[in-house]
Amino acid sequence: MTVILEGHIKVPFEELEAIKSHLDEHIQNTLNEPGCLEFTVEQDGLDKCVFNVFERFKDSEAFAAHQARVKASEWASITKNVKRVYEKRGQ
Repeated sequence: MTVILEGHIKVPFEELEAIKSHLDEHIQNTLNEPGCLEFTVEQDGLDKCVFNVFERFKDSEAFAAHQARVKASEWASITKNVKRVYEKRGQ
């Protein structure tokens, strides 16, 4: 069953430029993962510290592999102070 994660991240203003400079690499790495069907992270038009997130993976195994990769990545370190607000659908 397809897994969808949708929501946003809220970036501390003082970390905004560092996160933006690593975002394209994070997106590309995720899109290259087996089972990633869609992955977008876009800066909000009203609040530049908010990034809207949409993820779609083919199944729970692909989603779990993504989560494990991200937790061990440089992105996890860079975004450790980011507030994450997500809703997950699917299993």
